Amino acid sequence: MPALLALVGVFTACAPVGPNFETPRAPVNPLWSEMGGDEFVDEPQPTVKWWQVFNDPVLNQLIEKAHQNNNNLRIAGLRVLEARAALGIATGSQYPQTQFAFGDVTAFRADDVNSVQYNIGLTSSWEIDFWGKFRRGVESADAAMLASIASFDDVLILLTAQVADTYTTIRTTEEQLEIANENIEIQRRSYNIVDVLFRNGESAELDALQARTLLLSTEAAIPQLEALLRQAENALSTLLGEPPGRIGALLGDQGELPAVPVRVAVGIPADTLRQRPDVRQAEMQSMAQNAQVGVARAGLYPSFSITGSLGLSTAGAPGESDLGQLFNSESFTYGIGPSFTWPFFNYGRLENNVRVQDARLQQSLFQYREIVIQAAREVEDAMAGFHGTQAQAEVLLEAVQSARRSAKLAILRYTEGFSDYQRVLDAQQALFTQQERYVINKGNEVRSLVSLYKALGGGWQTLDVEFVDEETRATMEERTNWGDMIEPSRSATMNQAAPDEI
Repeated sequence: MPALLALVGVFTACAPVGPNFETPRAPVNPLWSEMGGDEFVDEPQPTVKWWQVFNDPVLNQLIEKAHQNNNNLRIAGLRVLEARAALGIATGSQYPQTQFAFGDVTAFRADDVNSVQYNIGLTSSWEIDFWGKFRRGVESADAAMLASIASFDDVLILLTAQVADTYTTIRTTEEQLEIANENIEIQRRSYNIVDVLFRNGESAELDALQARTLLLSTEAAIPQLEALLRQAENALSTLLGEPPGRIGALLGDQGELPAVPVRVAVGIPADTLRQRPDVRQAEMQSMAQNAQVGVARAGLYPSFSITGSLGLSTAGAPGESDLGQLFNSESFTYGIGPSFTWPFFNYGRLENNVRVQDARLQQSLFQYREIVIQAAREVEDAMAGFHGTQAQAEVLLEAVQSARRSAKLAILRYTEGFSDYQRVLDAQQALFTQQERYVINKGNEVRSLVSLYKALGGGWQTLDVEFVDEETRATMEERTNWGDMIEPSRSATMNQAAPDEI
């Protein structure tokens, strides 16, 4: 027995077969190509609760509620628990895989001979992890669990950005409605003036009709904007895990668009992309698949097992053997011994399984590279969008001021008889157009900054969001014994390191 245990120790100390994982590399520029603008600095950006840079209490409250109630985020959190349970299964495979108690009573008859046999005992079988198959399985399951955590973080980032983007849409549409109503009042006053002049014979009917046409055209924009506003509010309700029509109290009265900061810290590409959860998820998925190559390769070699049993057994003719005799010392039985199996006739199938797993590994490595490249593109696109909206904002503001002045002068010159009414129509239409362009650009400015923070991978580091909320935890614990597995705190994941290198 000591020699057998020593042999087991030697077997389990062997290095597992298969490749050891190395973090894949991807091409990354040393600096962002959009760094030429004054609005960007290469300092590390504040990634935790980036939405607070807008200084909007309503937005803060909406995001907090979404973090608590969004159903997709809850599903992502439950997938972390699922992965933890799967890791527990893989870990248990390293120990005796078959363990059970047995008992039976068998009566049989042959050649007029009756006999009864009683058996009771325990048996166990342990496949020794000589080639590291089970250790690679644990490695794969652990990486899969870390990938599920990164997936949760990615859903959290996407949700936060969606709430901020939808909230911006709501505030933009509200400002568009306000502008439309202001222009309706301006155009209605102009129409009243020209209508009076027409009725008094001092103006042509065409002027009155054109004024009315412009007024009706502007009024027609109101129902469309109101419909867009309702749709945006419904979208926000869904993100908050609420049915439509219940977020009016949260939004309150019409508010202003969130204010953007003068400068945005974006860090450097290598550090910034490293913190993105989708990059971490891709790395962990590659690690999990890398371990599967080792699991498949271990199937090419013989497996060694130790089987043992302890039991009590007695048999005899009816009346001569009963259950009481089962517990005599003479009834004690045991057995122990090694065995091995080697499915060498299936070698072609097993070798092809190794090839399948290796091909999947190479796919995941390329997928990692692609995700890093796409992540860099998202950052660059968001920076370009933010730079463009900022550059446009100042010009559009001057255009609005000029259009407003032009509209006032046009109606004044018309009433004094120095110009025709077409000047008034053109000036008022230009005012409405420039005001709309300015407000839409302001909304795009906020949205592009939201996209930038999303691309930079910020927001998942907050500790305020747990994988499972209290109500769900209570429901699941009432249904199933989860032990301490249902308490995976978000704070514990903060130490899950991002890739050391891209």
